[in-house]
Amino acid sequence: MKFLDPRVYEDTLEFHNKGNFTIHDCVKNISRLHNLQSKLLANLTGNELQLYPDMDITVDGPPLEVLDVTSQLHRESSCDFFDGGAATFESIKKLISPLLSKDKKTHKRGYPSAGALYPVEVFICSLSTSNIWPSREKILHLLPNSRKLEILQDSHDITPLIEAILPTGNNIGNPSHAIIYMMYLPKTLFKYRYRGYRLALMETGSMYMLIDLQCKTLKLKTRQWSGYTDTMVCKAMGVNPTLFYPSCVQLIGGTK
Repeated sequence: MKFLDPRVYEDTLEFHNKGNFTIHDCVKNISRLHNLQSKLLANLTGNELQLYPDMDITVDGPPLEVLDVTSQLHRESSCDFFDGGAATFESIKKLISPLLSKDKKTHKRGYPSAGALYPVEVFICSLSTSNIWPSREKILHLLPNSRKLEILQDSHDITPLIEAILPTGNNIGNPSHAIIYMMYLPKTLFKYRYRGYRLALMETGSMYMLIDLQCKTLKLKTRQWSGYTDTMVCKAMGVNPTLFYPSCVQLIGGTK
């Protein structure tokens, strides 16, 4: 913490909290995101932005070719509903393998990181009591260089985390696991200051895309998920919400 500029730290905390959802039963009747109707939202979904909509100035020739479905880079669609199918712990270990250090002689991992700071911490969570798990505690913290999984203490009761990630009224089903990407602020800001926050978000995207593609290889279902309140997730995990910022939750499930 002594390497952090207090002003940069406070400004980033304030900015991040502006994008935080408040999802809780006690405010469900008084909080809302916007007043837009579902029909209007549907019309805006998936649209492309044309810089010159009144002019046909595209390059001549046939349309660009889409990625072949047999390509390793062709991702499956995000899962709309998890039917309760589970992933084995062996599959989970294979799933996170792209995030590990490439070899013992280097700190480089399977994804890019500005300045090799790696400000995003990865937590793997077992959300189902039927999962075969290596410890009584249900949350594991990835140590990429050591290639080990650190056991998060006092995480044996996973109910608070499930309630934080999947609040009442969600229609996503029952994922068996979740990967939580946490920006660790001291590592995020000390070198690149405000820019570090942007770089950490970019790094999160690189990580969850690798996991997304790995899910296809392992025949697992996945979906990126942001319908949660940051502080509730941190509280359920027992980590400091002024140092750890959830940037994304990736839900994982198998097939029945």
